[in-house]
Amino acid sequence: MQDTAIPIVIRPWQFADFDVVKAILDDSFASTWQPQLTPEALQVYRDSGEPIGYIDQMGTAFFVAEIDGEVVGMVHWEHDFVHALHVPTAHQRKGVARALMAFAEDGMRAAGVDVARLETDTFNESSQGFYLAHGYREAGRYPDLEWHSGFTTILYVKPLGL
Repeated sequence: MQDTAIPIVIRPWQFADFDVVKAILDDSFASTWQPQLTPEALQVYRDSGEPIGYIDQMGTAFFVAEIDGEVVGMVHWEHDFVHALHVPTAHQRKGVARALMAFAEDGMRAAGVDVARLETDTFNESSQGFYLAHGYREAGRYPDLEWHSGFTTILYVKPLGL
């Protein structure tokens, strides 16, 4: 059950958040992606140095959620596309993802975006349920070329009602 009384503060990412955001991305990878990957795709991921490169390149565009001063989630979007929304397992079902998604959508609206877009893969049923429950609708399916593991990506869209 969600505790909606927990105050969640959302703020821009700071360099001091690097390690905790890396830990959040590592948690998401371990709990969601790793069990789905072929050994070859897993090795490619390990060899890539991710998520460090992603944080190095895009960290200044991230926003983080805090509960009592502890970073408990992150979101990253550009224009109309949500690239990342992650909450570590220990902080799920506390309203953090919902708060981050609402924050991102508000940011997109403020920038004049009328339709938000994002992707997930067919095996990620938890994310699919979250997005559907928050007004997103499937707009397409196509091969996930990133992992070379036969995944299918689902594109979701949501009118933002400008």
